[in-house]
Formats: sequence, C-alpha cells, structure tokens
Amino acid sequence: MSNNIRNITIIAHVDHGKTTMIDNLMKQSGSFRENEVVDERLMDSGELEKERGITILAKPASIDWQGTRVNIIDTPGHRDFAAEVERVLSMADGALLLIDSAEGVMPQTKFVLAKALKQGLKPIVVINKLDKADQRANEVLDETFDLFVSLDANEEQLDFPVMYASGRSGWADKEVDGPRENLHPLLDLIIEHVKPADLDKTKPFAMLSTLLYADSFLGRSLVGKISQGTAKANQAIKAINLKGEKVDEGRLTKIFRYEGTKKVPIEVGEAGDIVVIAGLEKANVADTICDLEVNDPLPATPIDPPTMSITISVNSSPLAGTEGKKLTSTQIRDRLVTEAQNNVGISFSQNANVDAFVISGRGELMLEILLTQMRREGFEMTVSPPKVLYQKDDNGNRLEPIEEITVDVDEEFSSKIIDSMNRRKGKLLDLKDTGKDKKRLIFHAPTRGLMGYTSRFLTLTKGTGVINRIFHGYGKFEGEMDGRKNGALISMANGKAVAFAIFNLQARGEMFVTHNDPVYEGMIVGLAPKPGDMIINVMKGKQLTNMRTQGTDENVVLTPVRQMSIAEQLSMLNTDEALEITPKSLRLRKAILNPNDRKKNEKSGTPL
Repeated sequence: MSNNIRNITIIAHVDHGKTTMIDNLMKQSGSFRENEVVDERLMDSGELEKERGITILAKPASIDWQGTRVNIIDTPGHRDFAAEVERVLSMADGALLLIDSAEGVMPQTKFVLAKALKQGLKPIVVINKLDKADQRANEVLDETFDLFVSLDANEEQLDFPVMYASGRSGWADKEVDGPRENLHPLLDLIIEHVKPADLDKTKPFAMLSTLLYADSFLGRSLVGKISQGTAKANQAIKAINLKGEKVDEGRLTKIFRYEGTKKVPIEVGEAGDIVVIAGLEKANVADTICDLEVNDPLPATPIDPPTMSITISVNSSPLAGTEGKKLTSTQIRDRLVTEAQNNVGISFSQNANVDAFVISGRGELMLEILLTQMRREGFEMTVSPPKVLYQKDDNGNRLEPIEEITVDVDEEFSSKIIDSMNRRKGKLLDLKDTGKDKKRLIFHAPTRGLMGYTSRFLTLTKGTGVINRIFHGYGKFEGEMDGRKNGALISMANGKAVAFAIFNLQARGEMFVTHNDPVYEGMIVGLAPKPGDMIINVMKGKQLTNMRTQGTDENVVLTPVRQMSIAEQLSMLNTDEALEITPKSLRLRKAILNPNDRKKNEKSGTPL
C-alpha cells in the first residue's frame, strides 16, 4: 500500500502561490466532478485566511494520480506560523519548493528550505508565476542553487529537479519555453522523484500526532502519518509523550482519510498514509498514538521558542459588558488553554490570582490573529503592551531576539528606510540592485524595535515597498530604545464625545474618537504632538444662549479618525497603557484609569 502513496508538502515564502497551485493540481487530477462548484483558494477555509489571503493553519488534502495516492499538505508562508511548517515536514516524504519567478529567493524561502533539508527531504524546485511580465526565471534558478549550497545541502539534495510553472494558469513544464498545457508533467515528476517511505506494516501501530482539530461532532481529531503497522477502527490505543509517559488511553472510534479536501471514513489505515483519528480526549500534538504494546515514542521535531508575549486579562473598563458576551476570566482562560493545545507555536501561563494570562508566540501577526479570532467569538478583554522574551548567555549577558528584514523599495526611498532602521538599532547587511531603480536592502534588527513598523514602512514608501521579516536568532542586547514620544490625550470623565469639543481640541493633536463615541475616565482619546500626557474634556458642548451670533454658525468639520489594526494599536502602547478589545471596538486606555491612583503609582514606583 505505502508503495502507492506519496506524501508531499508545498513550502514557499508568503504569497508565492502555494494554495493556488494546490487548487489546480486537485482540479486537473479529477478530484472534483465536472459540474462541481469549487471555491478559489479552497484550502484556505478559515474566515481570516480568506479575508487576508494568507494560509494560517497547515491542512492536508489528497489526490489520486495514475493509481497513486498523493497526500499534499498546504503550509503557511508567514514567519509567525513557522511552527506549523516545522510540524508537517515530519509527515512528508518530499517537498515542492515554490519560488516566485520575479521576487526570487526571499527570507521565508530560506527558512522553510533549511527545515526541509534538515529533515533529509529532497525538494523539487518549482519556479512559479512564469506568466509575470518581469519574470527572471534563469537568475532565480541561480539564486536557488546558491541558497541550497549556503544551507549545506548534500549531493543528492543539490541535484534537484526543476519545473517552470504558473499555478494560476494551471501549467508546468521542465523547460522555460516548453509547452504550457497542464500540470500533468509536475504530477508525473512527483511520482517519479519522491520515493515512498520504507515503513514496516508488520509492527504494532504507531503514528506521531502532528495536527490537532477540535471538532464539535467528533471531539478531538488528531492528524498524522502512520509510521508503522495498521490502525483498525475500534482497536485499543494509547498516547505517550516524548518522555515515554502514558498521557491517555482509549479506543480508536473513527479513522478518516483525505479524498480531495473531504474526510472519508475508512476501516483500516496502513503505514505511510496520512489519517485523522478520533477517540482520545487528552492526547496532544507531538504525542505518539500507538498500540498498547508500544512503549517508545516516535521522535518529534523540536519547535523554536516564542519571541514575544502579551498579558490578557478581564476587561475592567466602565464600558465592560456592553458589547461582548464572554467576559469572565474563566471563559478567557479556557479559550487560551484550548489555543495553546491546538497551536504549538503558542505557550500559555497564568499569574497566582488566575486573573491575568500570559500568551507567548512567534510574532505580532500570530498574536493579532488570536486576538481577532477571540474578538469575533464575542470576547472582551484587556491586553498589555507586547514584550519581547529575553534569554541569557553562558556569562549571564542578556540576549534579545533579532530579525532579518528584507526590504524591496524604489531607489528614491532607500535612504529614508536606512534612516528609519538605524533609529530602531537595525544594521544594514546588504544593498543590491534588483531592476530598474529598484533596491533590495537586508538588515538585522531587534524585534522590540519593529513592533508596528509595517504601517510606518508603508507610509515612508508611499505604499510601494515590500517588507519581509524572519526570526534570525538571539543576539546581544542593543541597549535602550526610544519609545513613543507623543504624550496621550486622556479623557477626564465618562460620557459621550461631542463634535464641538473635538473640533476645538483637534489643534492639540490627533484625535481617536468622533462625535457620539462613548468615552470614560482614563481612556486615551488622542495623541499630543509632544511628550507629556494631557487630561482633556471631549464632552464639553457649546454654551447655548438666546443671543443670535452674526451670520449662521458654521458646520463643525472633524478630521476623519485613523483606522488602526490591533497590531498597530498594540505597538503604540507605553508600559503604563493597555488596549481594550471588544467585538465592536478597540480602545486605548491607561492601565490605571483614575489620575490620582496613577500619580500614587508613579511615586511608589510599583510595576504595573
């Protein structure tokens, strides 16, 4: 059976066409009926995935090609979800490395390829998006070979096959100017190049749990590749952790296999196949699911540690409970515990009073996605400013996370970007031409200086620049960094903002509220142009008298309020501030709302 199975993963930098390629591979392999309506980017099934056009969760699918089952695993391209990529590589026998024919090798290309080579996979290189007008396929192939060499690929891995393709147009060929008919040559190459795993079906059943889904119908569903033996419905099984300790025991109530993107129930799963099983309530990702007589766990890839954390607590503002339905610390805790179980890139801890919860992750996008999902589920919460997680070296010196930033900009903006990165303790490593009046700049910079930098970068490049970041490693602490220089404009009381008051206060700074918005004491309603907080009254209406003024009163015209994402608002916070998140609103606030209590806290020097 396993001789007729090929497990492959598609890896690439963000937006290099993985999900679109899988769409067309499935359509051309006959996974759908001729008249079946199929969504675009059907593998991106989550609401946020469809909205943002990115893959967040790794997902398997399966196609049948000339009598061989090809299990394909779609992976995220964004650096924050790298833990997903690291896990699914353990299920794969081979990998398709997709590279944009114009952008070429990018930071995440380097990251995912390094992980694949470390697993011993022999990738097939696909130079994708060949229908682009600015494609430079031959140069990109040279860049790719150099990347393999720099990552210490062995002789077999360096002898990689190459395909030229357009996933969107649905064709692939071994020659740049070959026939552009369909993706069949790529499917044939997968069968020919990817060798099936040599697995023993006679041994007792064992599989490594790689993905976990919470299913309202089935309960906890665990996804993995069967490493040995066969799994039969209703057989007795157990779960053991990486130390070999038993964490769960039960019966294998259901086994599913993927056909297309659908899960189909089967009676027996054999070594080499990717299956979904149900029946265990406590088993987790990286546990070995196995027959009762197995005692040794299967090896699992260690996951890189988180680099950033936020503290989530109950919404304590005067407006708490007016917009959301999930308000208690117990509800927030249960939701975060579930997230930490399902997402190995996130870790969870709580304080002694069990009213504040620390969530650590790989980057601000991962944390923003979690907060956005919770917001849509009806949660209200207060979130602290993000903190980077430091480490110590052998001599006790503090180390901080450093990122590699790759920037593609028009030449006229390069000096502005270099200046802005210098302010964030960034070091320029490389600067090269990538076309007419185009530059590629590569920096190393501390993570703490880059929070919310993307929006600033887009402003500096007038929306034309492309920025990519990836975790590089831990480096020496680069010293204190300037925080937000602007003071906060703070509401003095509870009520509703009035247009007349906002109009007169606009000269004091940028306002975050507009007419009739609810405000409360301690809420940040704007930013001052200079340092120092200022308490203001945004509820002061016009005095009404029976005196008619000369001429008619002019209509009050307010400057539109800037719409900011959760990540942007978190990046603006000083250490004594917080972000209130509800299903309908995002409100910046002081951590201590009462001004007298804030002064007492400042004098005592008590940390928040």
